[in-house]
Amino acid sequence: MLIEDYLPVAIFALVTILFPVLAFYISRLFRPTKKETLKNLTYECGEAPIGEAQIQFHFQYYMFAIIFVIFDIITVFLMIWALAFSGLSLMAKAYMGVFLAILLIGVTYALKKEEVLWI
Repeated sequence: MLIEDYLPVAIFALVTILFPVLAFYISRLFRPTKKETLKNLTYECGEAPIGEAQIQFHFQYYMFAIIFVIFDIITVFLMIWALAFSGLSLMAKAYMGVFLAILLIGVTYALKKEEVLWI
């Protein structure tokens, strides 16, 4: 009975592992292999590249992305939490409060670090 229950899961796991691997190797059969100098150039909106392609980005751009992701997660979880608020137990509300506190501590840390970078 155990094998019969988990056989679809095993087949699904096998397909999810084999499909990308097979797609990767099959794509080698159809791709062009002709070497050209244009293919080795960095693509810049159809223009010829000027200068170095690898530049150093400032950390504050990554910080903005992290803060956006944190607020996005808070928004999604708060929407679900608010819709089911009346049916939640006190323990579920406490867990959500702890979750929000952890995320807000992360945002506070990021904003404090951002203030140090601007000075």
